[in-house]
Amino acid sequence: MAALAIRRLFLLPGRALCLSRRGYRGDAPSDSGRDLLEIPLPPWQARPQEPLETKRARLLYESRKRGMLENGLLLGFFAKENLNQMNEKQLDLYDRLINEPSNDWDIYYWATEAKPAPEIFENEVMEMLREFTKNRKREKRLRQPDLE
Repeated sequence: MAALAIRRLFLLPGRALCLSRRGYRGDAPSDSGRDLLEIPLPPWQARPQEPLETKRARLLYESRKRGMLENGLLLGFFAKENLNQMNEKQLDLYDRLINEPSNDWDIYYWATEAKPAPEIFENEVMEMLREFTKNRKREKRLRQPDLE
C-alpha cells in the first residue's frame, strides 16, 4: 500500500523529474588533499650487534603484527617457513624490507607483483617472498600460523 502511494506521488504531473538528487553524480569538486596527514616515521636502522636468534624472534613478531591482515598473514607464514634457514645477510635484507617502507600496501603490491619494487628491495629475499606469495602448494593461509 505504501509503495503504491509513493509511486503515485512520483507519477503526478510535474513530479516526474523530482527524483532525489542526493546521490553522487560525478560533479564533486576535486580533492585538495589538505586533510591528508603524513606522519613521519623514524628512518630504518640496521642492528648489526643483535644476536641472530633475537633477530629471528623480532622479525617473526614484526612479520605477524603488521596492522593489515593481508601482510600479517603473508609475512607471518613467510617468516615461519623461511627465517630459520636465512643467513645473516638475508635476515638483514628482510628486516629492511618489512621495516623501511612506510606503507604496508607497498610491500603487498611488490610481493604480489602488482607493482615493481624499488631497486633497493630487488634482491634474493624479494624473490623468495614473491615465490612464496604464489602459493604453488595451495596451502590454506586464512589465519596466523601457530607459534612453536
